Amino acid sequence: MKSNEMKVRFMSLASGSSGNCYFLGTDTYGILVDAGIGIRTIKKILKEFGIGLNIIRAVFVTHDHADHIKAVGHLGEKFGIPVYATQEVHAGINKSYCMTEKLSTSVRYLRKEETMQLDDIEVTAFEVPHDGTDNVGYCIRIKDKIFSFLTDLGHITPVAAHYICKANYLILEANYDEEMLKMGPYPRYLKERIAGPNGHMSNRDTAAFLAEHIHSGLKYIWLCHLSKDNNHPELAYKTVEFSLRSKGIVVGKDVQLIALKRNTPSGMYVLE
Repeated sequence: MKSNEMKVRFMSLASGSSGNCYFLGTDTYGILVDAGIGIRTIKKILKEFGIGLNIIRAVFVTHDHADHIKAVGHLGEKFGIPVYATQEVHAGINKSYCMTEKLSTSVRYLRKEETMQLDDIEVTAFEVPHDGTDNVGYCIRIKDKIFSFLTDLGHITPVAAHYICKANYLILEANYDEEMLKMGPYPRYLKERIAGPNGHMSNRDTAAFLAEHIHSGLKYIWLCHLSKDNNHPELAYKTVEFSLRSKGIVVGKDVQLIALKRNTPSGMYVLE
């Protein structure tokens, strides 16, 4: 286990309404969760960290919105990387306007709440409330570490709560600041969609849930999918930090907290 290759590595390539893509793996293999940025950008960022597409075993797609699927056609059909999603998400992907390269040979189906094994990685998809064709979060166990990805969800259901509370490493949406959304330039219907039960999570909602449900096994929280127009990384971070502090949880000591950038890679987290 002391070998460098056995250490678990995690990176956000991009996180926000313009595009989402995450890498999880080791030195020798890995997976992507979503691929909603350009294929050249994905290749370039991975290469900077010494990762070739040849070690990517699969792409796991959360839902069929363009900011999560932009590069899956290239990854699946040009590079032969299996693309896993529910049957409904796959149907939505191939209908999407952003899919110049339709998926065929790379299509792999998964079902919610059924765990699948890929190398040393166990992956369980689960239902989240959002307004895509179908929507999942992922609970991924790699080595002895459990990651839960919940990138787009309007509210935290009992199912979502179960997987959040299982995680040692949590990637959870904090999309908007309520005041910024209210006062911002979006038309009313869009504001209502974002704040609705199948839209996105606000900083305050995410903070309140974490403060009530944080547990000693949770080591890292990455706040993801921040809005360009209705949020700031510092604001999301401070909102969650303040809420945790109200429960006696000290960020930096009891848990690590990071607000992910929209268009900038996070750097590689090498997790002991």
